[in-house]
Amino acid sequence: MFAEGIKNYFFFQFCNVFPFLHYLPGSHNELFKNFPAQHKLILEQIKEHQDSLDINNLRDFIDYFLISMEKEKHNKQAEFIMDNLVITIWDIFSAGTETTSTTLRYGFLLLLKHPEVSAKVREEIDHVVGRDWSPCMQDRSRMPYTVAVVHEIQRYIDLVPTNMPYAVIQDIQFREYLILKGTNILTHLTSVLHNEKEFPNPEKFDPGHFLDERGNFKKSEYFIPFPAGKRACAGEGLARMELFLLLTTILQHFTLKSLVAPKDIDATPVNNGLGSAPPSCELCFIPV
Repeated sequence: MFAEGIKNYFFFQFCNVFPFLHYLPGSHNELFKNFPAQHKLILEQIKEHQDSLDINNLRDFIDYFLISMEKEKHNKQAEFIMDNLVITIWDIFSAGTETTSTTLRYGFLLLLKHPEVSAKVREEIDHVVGRDWSPCMQDRSRMPYTVAVVHEIQRYIDLVPTNMPYAVIQDIQFREYLILKGTNILTHLTSVLHNEKEFPNPEKFDPGHFLDERGNFKKSEYFIPFPAGKRACAGEGLARMELFLLLTTILQHFTLKSLVAPKDIDATPVNNGLGSAPPSCELCFIPV
């Protein structure tokens, strides 16, 4: 049921910016038709959690949210309310599933085109993790090259160049501009992810963008694949874990093989604007 919403996620973003598009014909209308059913499904899951909640054995995000709701039930300005729980769950499933899977698919395409990068990642996996254990988040601190590759994939593909709109809650002076309360603001993430001063040759896929001269991972304030500020992506932490663990686990057990020569692989996105999708490609996963 979530699949219909995921399929039209980027058009849904566009409708948020231009609400009149809701009334145009198209497959995106399936998303709005499915809202009631999705809402019912989420409420059923929350009800099951409420009935079986054990404060000494919290299982997941819903449990922790329910505990916070109980603590703030007398606070009239509380953020931990049922409506926020429902929409956050919906956002994690719909937005998080599509964006993470698309990033991985695009990442595989880039690794096929740059087999030397894939080889270095596998070498680091063999050195730090080995073949007998599964990668875990504690391994990240000892795998600077792999972490740099994951960051470079996100930077290079620029998955959602124009993110969700923000609303200004009060009049604010920004440089020579006065932005009035209620104004919708769209952030253009490409301006930082492909900044030439911070990332030399930004159109080139190069994990070195996130490595210093000693090969250590180098953070960058220009790395903003997710929204910033108080209303940042609720699933950012989950996405970071998923990308690292899935990529390393797959490369630990499989060698990626393209059906065409790396030089013939076209990594140009199918569409750009609201979202960058990788072109279709065929590849083989060969057990190591």
